Amino acid sequence: MISLGLQRVAGVDEAGRGPLAGPVTAAAVILDPGNIPEGLDDSKALSPERREALFLQIVATATVASACASAAEIDRFNIRGATLIAMRRAVAALGHEPDHILVDGRDMPPGCGCNGSAVVGGDAASLSIAAASIVAKVLRDRMMRRACLAFPGYGFSQHMGYGTAAHLEAIETHGPSPLHRMTFSPLKQRLLLV
Repeated sequence: MISLGLQRVAGVDEAGRGPLAGPVTAAAVILDPGNIPEGLDDSKALSPERREALFLQIVATATVASACASAAEIDRFNIRGATLIAMRRAVAALGHEPDHILVDGRDMPPGCGCNGSAVVGGDAASLSIAAASIVAKVLRDRMMRRACLAFPGYGFSQHMGYGTAAHLEAIETHGPSPLHRMTFSPLKQRLLLV
């Protein structure tokens, strides 16, 4: 992108589209071309320890911003809409408008105020999107571990809100928490029964 005259290219990605609980978290990262951490990859391809190590390198060397959309916003706007909201917030939180954004997926978040491109499989194709995927995943996992302290009966620190058997059993036992996405199955069925 620098060859096209674009100096400040932000990679944008999210974490947490699929879980039954917690926010969807987005990150925007502008890498320093002279100081790119080695080993950047899609966060899902990295071990938790490697993600944490790369996260520390990214925040030390790049311009980084993150934002979330809550479970309530996910229920109100659906997961796609809430993801785009979180991405727009992350780009805005950079503090200065990038020349261009590269967004993982098929959709561009509306209202970003700059040019951009949606890149399917972008977290494997773009280093800046890979960096954003790492930042979003590490921050969301940290949030879910803190949520486990506030709502200890759900095991959020083990499954990060995903629909594991243990999580479904906890919902049966305790009912949904304020962090649960009530429009997601099987929580939606509980809502219909009320």
